Amino acid sequence: MSISPAKTTLISLLALSVLCTRHGMAQSTDTISSKPIDHSAMTPAQHAAMHGGNSSTPDTSFVALQARGKMAMGVDQYASAHRFVALPDGGRIALEMKDGDSLAVAQIRAHMKLIEHAFQAGDFSTPEFVHARAMPGTDVMSRNKALIRYTYSDLPHGGEVRITTTDPESLAAIRELLAAQRGDHRAGH
Repeated sequence: MSISPAKTTLISLLALSVLCTRHGMAQSTDTISSKPIDHSAMTPAQHAAMHGGNSSTPDTSFVALQARGKMAMGVDQYASAHRFVALPDGGRIALEMKDGDSLAVAQIRAHMKLIEHAFQAGDFSTPEFVHARAMPGTDVMSRNKALIRYTYSDLPHGGEVRITTTDPESLAAIRELLAAQRGDHRAGH
């Protein structure tokens, strides 16, 4: 008896989901409908509460940013590396584990795929939660979402979202967002 590639993929995704859930890395779902929760209308405080945190008083310190990042992304921010790279036609956001922890790599990939879809829909609530503030450039990126393309790709120890546009206003906004994230995450380049 052979198993079709589609069934193998489905079984693999189910196993990953079970592992992530057991390790507290599941995506948040509505307890009534069991559908993923739409983060776009949430305040940072609501987002924190949903992930088990408390942001009743905004804290912009690096330690707090890292803690919120772990809540949102499901991986230890100190064991991972962010890169926010400006490119001539946009940029890229990359997140990789510093070690080869396969469960954490899978969680990063799932998170970055969600980011690709959220950003394409004009939803920047996750970075706003992590950074505890409205992120520069996201108002323009949201308004111009039809002019910007987001493409997810696997990396050896994580994933990346490539952001491209030919629109000058959108390009400037993308660079604003990348610069703000690079600075807040102390990501260097």
